[in-house]
Amino acid sequence: MGRTVIEKIFAAHTADEVAPGRVIWLDLDVRSARDFAGANVVKRFREAYPGERVADPERTFFTFDCNAPANTIAYAQNQQICRRFAREQGIRVYDVDSGIGSHVLMEEGIASPGATVVGTDSHLNILGAVGAFGQGMGDVDIAFAFRHGKTWFEVPHTVKIVLRGRYEYPTTAKDLTLFLVGKLGARGALGKAVEIEGEAVEALDMAGRITLCSMATEMGAISAFLPPSESLRAFVEEATGSRDFSYPIADPDAEYTRILEFDVSGLKPMIAAPPRPDNVHEVAELEGERVDTVFVGSCTNGRYEDIRAVAEILKGRRVAKGVVLKVAPATRRVWGRLLKEGWLEVLYDAGAIIAHAACAGCAQGQIGMTGEGEVQLSTGNRNFPGKQGRGPTYLCSPATAAASALFGVITSPERL
Repeated sequence: MGRTVIEKIFAAHTADEVAPGRVIWLDLDVRSARDFAGANVVKRFREAYPGERVADPERTFFTFDCNAPANTIAYAQNQQICRRFAREQGIRVYDVDSGIGSHVLMEEGIASPGATVVGTDSHLNILGAVGAFGQGMGDVDIAFAFRHGKTWFEVPHTVKIVLRGRYEYPTTAKDLTLFLVGKLGARGALGKAVEIEGEAVEALDMAGRITLCSMATEMGAISAFLPPSESLRAFVEEATGSRDFSYPIADPDAEYTRILEFDVSGLKPMIAAPPRPDNVHEVAELEGERVDTVFVGSCTNGRYEDIRAVAEILKGRRVAKGVVLKVAPATRRVWGRLLKEGWLEVLYDAGAIIAHAACAGCAQGQIGMTGEGEVQLSTGNRNFPGKQGRGPTYLCSPATAAASALFGVITSPERL
């Protein structure tokens, strides 16, 4: 019997029999913790393993991104606890100047095709964009992984999604992602791995692959995996200095619990209305609703290509009076490229607030929250009540965010 992608990755990292539903001991290539829950990982480690060392310091990392730089004393304390532990153990810290941890792991070649990675990030399954298994876990589990370099895991069943047809700009990877979240719902792939293929997937650039895999969590999925592409190969070569890597591909006779097919020909720009990411509509259905704040960034849409797309729409224009546009690149590397190529100047001239590279508005971080009744459009991945403040949040693509910022109401980029 053939294997799915996740079964192949697991089989390369365990001596146990790999089959859906079986619990295995999984060897971990990378163990990480972010500033969110990182201090608790340190606490649990010290309680359970007093005086002991982490299993492999060179494979263990802290990434600070939820609140970076810290704007509360509590977060500053948590980050400093992690820094002290890192110095004691010889662990590398990607500090508050680095950006979103999952993106940094990919940019640095630490999360590479076929790797197994765990951390305290609920969206670590974004690493499926490079063909890696990424999994968010609680502080006790991560402390165990720090000490032993492995964890137990139940091998999931896999759902295969086949996309027929292609769409054209201004429909983007985010619109495709929201379309799938709307079709599957929050529990449609619950506890499953997902493999997504089709012409529309093959055409995605690296930023689009990251966008699609970043919202596997909102489908209830363990991970999402995509076929390899030239954009992926170029990204991995830049990150690792080599094109010589093995990418996990499902066998032709792999077994799936379900195979779903969707036609995305002529797909329109999509938007997720409050209060859930799966409350998805065509943007045209909600056009004209007032917008107070627009946030562009997050692990879902904070790449160079995402923010450049906003700048291209805004070039020579200004956001509508009364609208606050907030932009946060995903990493320092992305921020620097936007700066050197002049796109941050375009955003500044359009009236945008440009923040430090981090999770920013997606994680109640440093770029500000919404007040009651303040309507926000966000390129993030969640819009639950209270996630980004007390105001209602709609999820959309960077193109829809830019168009809506220009007009002060929800606007399809088709209007431009």
